Amino acid sequence: MIQVPYSLNRKSQIVYMIFCLLFTIALVNTSCSKDNTSPVEEPKEEEPGETVPFYTLQRVENLAMETDDENPTSAKTAVLFSLEDKKEVQLTYAKTQRWDVSFTHLYNSFLGANNGQNSTSNGYGGAGQGGILVLEQAFDEVTTISADNLFKTGSGIVGTDIAGDFGEGIGWYLYDFSGTIVGDGSYDKQHVAYALSNPLTLTNGTVVKARTIVIRTAKGNYAKIRMISCYQDAFTSDKWFRNTPHMFFTFEYVLVPKGSTTFEIKS
Repeated sequence: MIQVPYSLNRKSQIVYMIFCLLFTIALVNTSCSKDNTSPVEEPKEEEPGETVPFYTLQRVENLAMETDDENPTSAKTAVLFSLEDKKEVQLTYAKTQRWDVSFTHLYNSFLGANNGQNSTSNGYGGAGQGGILVLEQAFDEVTTISADNLFKTGSGIVGTDIAGDFGEGIGWYLYDFSGTIVGDGSYDKQHVAYALSNPLTLTNGTVVKARTIVIRTAKGNYAKIRMISCYQDAFTSDKWFRNTPHMFFTFEYVLVPKGSTTFEIKS
């Protein structure tokens, strides 16, 4: 109950009571507002990665991707990977320079770059300076870094090779839908993806050259990548079959600093 000072005249008492009432209402509303406000959820802190030294050969085995053989063409969750920290990066950090390679599109088998200027990149709107290209050369043969204007900057750039089924240009793997392009036509050799880290001889005698991916990282450094396999613990083609567990990416790479013109492995 509001206590009104009797020393005030009748008009002043009424004004005093109105003021106290308004103050009480405002105090209650403020209290309720605080009680009903949920805290803003901050992105989870990432586990610290290992900072990769330049000029050293790195290997990543069995980087797991979402797989659904019943719905192979349905969109899968993108996977972002930092070559500089050698670890997967949360999608909440897509618009940062924390990652260098995206895995998207069909079975997450198409690789892309972290570029803040390209609207198709997962890093669009961020500070990423990345780019990607694929060369028809073996990993050890790639020693010169291509000019920056040759790099593409979007997502889903490098995937299925034109020498196989559903090829989209020069890619890092050949897809054998029927099992007759590379395989013997048996059930087990149908729907097999052949990584082109080495030259591949087709059943018709054609030899497909090895492929190497070159990345300009989000921070402007460079890496060359040898994609070895998309099958779990199976690193050579004689172990790749229709039902071999997939998609588990194994690859090797080396980083060199921004401004470099050549790739070297020093240790």
